[in-house]
Parts: sequence; C-alpha cells; structure tokens
Amino acid sequence: MLIGQYSRGKLIKKPEDLKQLDAIEIQLGQGAQAAAPVFQPPEYIGEDLRKKANIKEGKPAKAPTRIKGVNSIEEFNNLVTDLKQYGVPVGVKFAATDYMEKELKIMVDAGIDYVVVDGAEAGTHGGPAILQDDMGLPTLIALARTSNYLEDLDVRDRVSIIVGGGLTTPGHFLKAKALGADAIYIGTIALMALLQTQMTKTLPFEPPMQIALYTGEFKEELDIDKGTENLANFIDSCIKEMKMACYSMGKKSIYSVNRSDLCSVDKDLASLCRIRWAYQSGIK
Repeated sequence: MLIGQYSRGKLIKKPEDLKQLDAIEIQLGQGAQAAAPVFQPPEYIGEDLRKKANIKEGKPAKAPTRIKGVNSIEEFNNLVTDLKQYGVPVGVKFAATDYMEKELKIMVDAGIDYVVVDGAEAGTHGGPAILQDDMGLPTLIALARTSNYLEDLDVRDRVSIIVGGGLTTPGHFLKAKALGADAIYIGTIALMALLQTQMTKTLPFEPPMQIALYTGEFKEELDIDKGTENLANFIDSCIKEMKMACYSMGKKSIYSVNRSDLCSVDKDLASLCRIRWAYQSGIK
C-alpha cells in the first residue's frame, strides 16, 4: 500500500500523480510523541534527505507541532476537502488522550475516511522520555473508546479504524480486530522480525539498532533481501496463528471475529470494551 503522509504542511513520499496513492494520511501525532516539536541535528541528516526536504546544509530538521495553515476547525475541514480531490481515502493519525472523542468528532465532521489511533505503548527512536513514559492512553483503552464512539455516532460503516502501539503477537492482532480495528499498524516488532540475527553484526561494541537506523554505523551491513524475507515470514506466521485461533472458535474467517468472542476477568475493562465479564455466564 502506498500512503502519502501529510505532515509539516506538505505531502511527503509524494508520487508524480497523487491519484496513484492508496491513501493520504494526516499525521497529527503518534503515541510516543504527541504534540512536541521535533528537531533533527544537522549531522544526522543525509544529503538525499536534505535535498528532498529542502533543508539547508548545517541547519536542523524541524517538525513543528502544527500543520502550516491549519489553525482552526474550519481550516482543518478545508484541508480534508482539498486532499479528497485526489480520489483516495483520507485519514488522520493521532495520539490517544482523554480528549479523543472531541477530536474524533472533528475528524468525522470533516469527512475523513479512516482514523489511526496510536496508544501510549507506541515506540519511536527520537521521542522524549517523558512523552513515552507519562503521556497518552494505553492502546487497549484507546481502541475501545474509539470503536465505541464511532459506533455511537453511527459512522462505523464509513469510517475505518487502524490501531497501533505495542501490538506484537497474533493474539494482540486478533483481539484488536475483535474490538473493532479494521487494520493494525506494527513498528518495533516488525523491525525486530526484519533484523532477527542480523542485529548481532553490531555486537559487542555497538547497540543492535546501529544496523537499522538511517544514521547507524553498521547500516551498510544490513542484508535487505534477508530482512525482507524474515519480515514476510513473521507476517505469514501471524496470519496462520490467527487462522488457527479462529478455527478453534468455530469461525470460518478472521473477519468474523467480534466482541461476542471476547470476555474479561476485569469488570471495568469488560464494561469499557462492551464484552462479557468472565465471572458471569455467557449463556442466555
């Protein structure tokens, strides 16, 4: 899938014809870096990136907290309308906070086609520690509230949900699907699967991620073909395990899994997720 991400007031990864995109995503934040400005020092910016982003030599890259020209709900609505002219779905990625229903209402009213809700477990290489450790809602709570709210607005038939943040196993993916997610974003676990034993190429003198980072000292040692094969194998194995779980529940498809297949030993969590409480019989 080719997604053009709208960030810092412009489309990035922009093809010659935007109609080639599968979707356009407006990034308002992510779980581990909600609304703080980001600065990338000049020494960490390669020549190719500098040219593409039009950054002068010796100057840092800066990602501001606001999208240029979008300072009101009306301007946000205009942005969504403008992006929809390309005939592809337009979505919004945002970090989940306790104000998320208010934000979701603005997105829905603007006519977005999908939302990407990022929980606090989401990772990032450059996020400040306090944002990673102390800000945002957990992914499970964020997904449940998103799904509940869009259902209450009666817009689930036209607004899709993508969730991300700390989801690493087939069980996580399947439960997220049951709670209302139409798709799942993975990041750290995909990177770990891709690198697998290649991380040992950096040891014992450098951290494992030095082989994967854009600025990593061992990035030239990365075997891209092998990494691609490893990641494909991981995804394929996850799909097979989810199918196995569905088969054990008497389901014919992953897409048929829903809240009725879940229960929780935590009464408050069961209420939030609109699923059964395990201490009560599910037989009616």
